[in-house]
Amino acid sequence: MSDSNNFEKKYKDRAKKRGDEASLVRKIVITILTILLVIIIGGGVSGYLYVKSAMQPVDASDNSEIAINVPMGSSTSQIAEILEENGVIENSLIFRFYTKFKNESGFQAGEYSFSAAMTFDQIIESLKTGKVIRDPLFKVTIPEGRNLEQIAAIYAESPNTNFSEAEFMERANDEEYVQSLKSQFPSLLTDEILQEDIRYPLEGYLFASTYQFYSDNPSIEAIIQKMLEQTRDVVVPYKNAFEDKNMTIHEGITFASLLENEARSEEDRKKIAGVFYNRLDEGMPLQTDPTVLYALGKHKDRVLYEDLEVESPYNTYQIQGLPVGPISNFNKNALVAAAEPAENEYLYFLASSEDGTVYYAETLEKHNKLKAEHIN
Repeated sequence: MSDSNNFEKKYKDRAKKRGDEASLVRKIVITILTILLVIIIGGGVSGYLYVKSAMQPVDASDNSEIAINVPMGSSTSQIAEILEENGVIENSLIFRFYTKFKNESGFQAGEYSFSAAMTFDQIIESLKTGKVIRDPLFKVTIPEGRNLEQIAAIYAESPNTNFSEAEFMERANDEEYVQSLKSQFPSLLTDEILQEDIRYPLEGYLFASTYQFYSDNPSIEAIIQKMLEQTRDVVVPYKNAFEDKNMTIHEGITFASLLENEARSEEDRKKIAGVFYNRLDEGMPLQTDPTVLYALGKHKDRVLYEDLEVESPYNTYQIQGLPVGPISNFNKNALVAAAEPAENEYLYFLASSEDGTVYYAETLEKHNKLKAEHIN
């Protein structure tokens, strides 16, 4: 065979080999692209089906009531998590995206009764209007200025509870139980409530309010949980204000309990808060009579000089600074006064024995003069 024929044959063989290789590469590329396309389509379909499923009622046939508490100040994310945790919705993330897509907001705090059969739109409508689907079975009002023993008595006397005052107190003071509450409310409850000299760990921490209950005979634990949630929602927003004054949450609550028992009006509470801060700055004892009564453990119409001698970490006539803990619960304006006092130069104040008007003085001499004029 001639050289030209050999060259032609080798050229054809190489061309055929390159063609076969190119064909194989095309087949591999097409196969890979097909697989990727199937995966993408399959993923998209699966994602669509998952989202669609998450937007459906958890169980359209289950209309049993699920009691939900939405605390004050809850964000949409927090509400979504509460709903998911209680089985009202399937997925909190999908619910958040849904509300954002529909530009829904303005959800209100409160006690709700939902069910697993409700749609997103039904849930959103309830949260927006604040409409509670069911009425509470009963309410209990805890007034301001009440100590733990008085609060226990109020609940024990309710016809809708099934425990005694002693049982409430025993549970509220159980150290293991209090430790568990600390874990649930780390922003509110600290080791300070378990100091050796503290009379009752939860004293001052059960907020004054009207509480609604949706089942008969609520447990002591359920009641305390509800009250601590309210306290947390009111107190924690002022944490930074207290820290700016080098005070802890516990000290802030203690301060508020003193103001609650010293004056009735919001204006006087702010002024007296200013007096107390001035006395603390001067290294003077606070000398507030309500702490003496708490130290004595009884109510008296008038504090006598001999009462001032009682030895107690609560008696501000015998100690420097704040008492070891709160002496009662408080109104929100007492807490605000403790966090945002009125600035003044006063070091003394007294309430008239005739009409309760509060008079202020910068000096002891002026204070004694006012005492002679207004105290019988």
